[in-house]
Amino acid sequence: MVSSPIKPAGGIAADPAEISLNTPNSSEGLSWGVLDLPKSPLFGTDGIRGKAGDLLSAPLAMQIGYWAGQVLRAQQNQAAPVILGQDSRNSGDMLAAALTAGLTSAGLEVWNLGLCPTATVAYLTDACKALGGVMISASHNPPEDNGIKFFGAEGTKLSSSLQAQIEQALRFGMIVPGEVDSSWGRCYHRPELVNRYVSFLHEPLQPGLNLQGMRIVLDMAWGAATRLAVPVFEATGAEVIGIHGLPDGDRINVNCGSTHLEPLKAAVQLHGADVGFAFDGDADRVIAVDARGRVVDGDYILYFWGKRLNEAHNLPGSTIISTVMANLGFERAWKGLGGQLVRTQVGDQHVHAEMVKRGAKLGGEQSGHILCHHYSMTGDGILTALHLASLVRDLGGSLAALVDQSFETYPQRLQNIRVEDRERRLHWQDCDPVVKAVAEAEQAMGEQGRVLVRPSGTEPVIRVMVEAANRELVDLWTNRISAMVTRYLAV
Repeated sequence: MVSSPIKPAGGIAADPAEISLNTPNSSEGLSWGVLDLPKSPLFGTDGIRGKAGDLLSAPLAMQIGYWAGQVLRAQQNQAAPVILGQDSRNSGDMLAAALTAGLTSAGLEVWNLGLCPTATVAYLTDACKALGGVMISASHNPPEDNGIKFFGAEGTKLSSSLQAQIEQALRFGMIVPGEVDSSWGRCYHRPELVNRYVSFLHEPLQPGLNLQGMRIVLDMAWGAATRLAVPVFEATGAEVIGIHGLPDGDRINVNCGSTHLEPLKAAVQLHGADVGFAFDGDADRVIAVDARGRVVDGDYILYFWGKRLNEAHNLPGSTIISTVMANLGFERAWKGLGGQLVRTQVGDQHVHAEMVKRGAKLGGEQSGHILCHHYSMTGDGILTALHLASLVRDLGGSLAALVDQSFETYPQRLQNIRVEDRERRLHWQDCDPVVKAVAEAEQAMGEQGRVLVRPSGTEPVIRVMVEAANRELVDLWTNRISAMVTRYLAV
């Protein structure tokens, strides 16, 4: 039965930042403590993210687990587990314990996978017919940050409406219809289930991906890919060199991985490798480097994979879904092949939603989140890397040659300005000097360029992106707009 939790003590509080919630399993209403929540939304473009011990405290994580459990049970109304995984961050154990306490207090069974990529949680949530999944990770963020990502029963990111329900419950409490169920959930450690995910990675490439003769470097960023990536690629016959290959919560993403590519470039050159792949902390994204040290980002990966699927008449409407960050060079090259590129807001959940809406099969982000609905419903860096390696092998074994034959990117620069004040960050459009600088840039560049200013949904930064036909314009307007953001918002 779906439990019917007790209202917050004293009824619904007038101020959502001061709510005392009670355990549903005690008729005496034992207090869970007071939530101190920011007024701005908790859920960003990729779950709830913040500094561990600050925004993401154990008390908050426990209540997130409880209320998320209630929302998931109300959606499914059946007995099934919740899949839980984490990356290597030191704060992961604390958050896992707190989330588990919340979920089990809601009467749910938790299957804890331990260290694993985000895509493992997504896949097993669907494969095991679970109520939902939870991944504890801050993706590409530094070690001191962490995050909580939720997945629905089909292994896709939890919808915005369900995220809103969880947040509403955190702030105001909620009533779930049904009888009171005083049973407690249990937690089981199930690391052996990760082997099912490993088998799934190879299935689409049967009767067997043969990468013999290829030398591949993998940068695992001290994170979630460290236990899986090398053996998965070695099983294909490739010669594999791993770097940053142990789980290390102090060094995850620090000067390595998909956002810091210099170590991978150096390793590819040093070992004379055919290709290198860099994952982020939870391995849901990947960026490649070719034998000449050139970066092959998500735009190139979408172009190569899209072209292969389109030639096989396996890409509905010749359509790729990407975001506002996609390079104009990529867009014009894809249109030159007769394809259509549809842009969304930044965030793989927005890409996924548009893919479902249009029946598209391929989408992703320049940052390396790639979704191919032929194989998976969520971003999976290891799966993407395997498919790109397979494509390279089938087309002659040279990623560099594919890059040479593809397209020229427009000069593009992304500047991150740290803005600690959450309200200023989210409402930057209220700052007249910044808005004026953006307008001046857009007027000066006309159709020769574009400007994108947005608050990050994963980090306490404002991102300023300028793209133009020449580097001088890019640098000029990036510097001017960033200076305005720094002067008026980063104070």
